[in-house]
Amino acid sequence: MSSPIEQAEYRGQTPGEPPIHPDTRIGHVHLKVSNLDRAIRFYRDAFGFELMQQYGREAAFLSAGGYHHHLGLNVWESRNGSPPPPGTTGLYHFAILYPNRKELARAFKRLIDHGVPIDGAADHGVSEAIYLHDPDDNGIEIYVDRPRDQWPRRPDGSLSMVTRPLDLDGLLRELA
Repeated sequence: MSSPIEQAEYRGQTPGEPPIHPDTRIGHVHLKVSNLDRAIRFYRDAFGFELMQQYGREAAFLSAGGYHHHLGLNVWESRNGSPPPPGTTGLYHFAILYPNRKELARAFKRLIDHGVPIDGAADHGVSEAIYLHDPDDNGIEIYVDRPRDQWPRRPDGSLSMVTRPLDLDGLLRELA
């Protein structure tokens, strides 16, 4: 049997300190883009985000449901720039969590209708996810979580996430 400190480290906790509050969430993502108008069109048209505010030709803030912003876009350091080359650090992807499977299906259909290429899709046991890139090569995951009581677990109670193919046709049947 492992010690309480080893158990805390296994669960990713700092020994002797409480974990972060469970209601804490990632509030927004702010991306450097090379072309602000193109980025606004992509996130507004292909995803349906609403343009909340634009600062001239320098920055814009987009939202779902009237929040001040979920996405910030700017060209302050990146106008006409290129994506970071492979082998460098930076953003791997950001994720957009949908409230249910039908809304994920609706988002996937909207991407198809706008001709946005999909990089992959996976059933992770805890979630169903679709992966793509924006015009500046930023990685995006769109996903829906399964209820926590359905998450796959090991005998010791820890998560046992997987990567299996996602049935995209089955997902689209949610819209029927």
